[in-house]
Amino acid sequence: MAKHYFEYGEKEIGYLRKKDKKLCALIDRVGIIKREINPNLFSALIESVAGQQISTKAAITVRGKLNEISSMNPEKLYSLTMQEIQSCGMSKQKAGYIKDITAAAIEGKVNFGALSLKTDQEVIETLTAIKGIGLWTAEMLLIFSLMRPDVVSYGDLAIRRGIMRLYGHKELPKERFIRYAKRYSPYGSTASLYLWKISVPDFGIF
Repeated sequence: MAKHYFEYGEKEIGYLRKKDKKLCALIDRVGIIKREINPNLFSALIESVAGQQISTKAAITVRGKLNEISSMNPEKLYSLTMQEIQSCGMSKQKAGYIKDITAAAIEGKVNFGALSLKTDQEVIETLTAIKGIGLWTAEMLLIFSLMRPDVVSYGDLAIRRGIMRLYGHKELPKERFIRYAKRYSPYGSTASLYLWKISVPDFGIF
């Protein structure tokens, strides 16, 4: 199966380099970042829930088992029992969330195929109305499934850490965060890729 990556290029990084000297230096140091996406919003949401609050290695295992018994297909998932979903290595609560998402798709409460036509805020409102789906999950799907260009998540700890490391802040009040997000707009999602990159402890400061 062909892999898909978040698409950006000279237009986005050229704009960000002009808007922010520190971000410019980071972009020049790192170069183009390839981040894999899942353009299928339904399966991306299921995979996101399955992988929440566990290690990356464990998440890969759980997702793999769930894919084996369902192919991430709404009809197949809908037919599975809670016990069958749990057998993939997840809690009863997570299995319940997955059943709720699948029911929303099968019963027509959410048209996942049509969400690409909605605004960012409309997508967020639709997804967070499903039990177990919060703002952060919806924002990550905007980037890594729908490839929306202007998402900088305040709820993402690594994004906040990246901003603090890049600009030398010891704390990041929401008002300051919003100022940076506005500076990056309309290419906040591209800026987010670089903020995630600098947020990791082994990424040396300039």
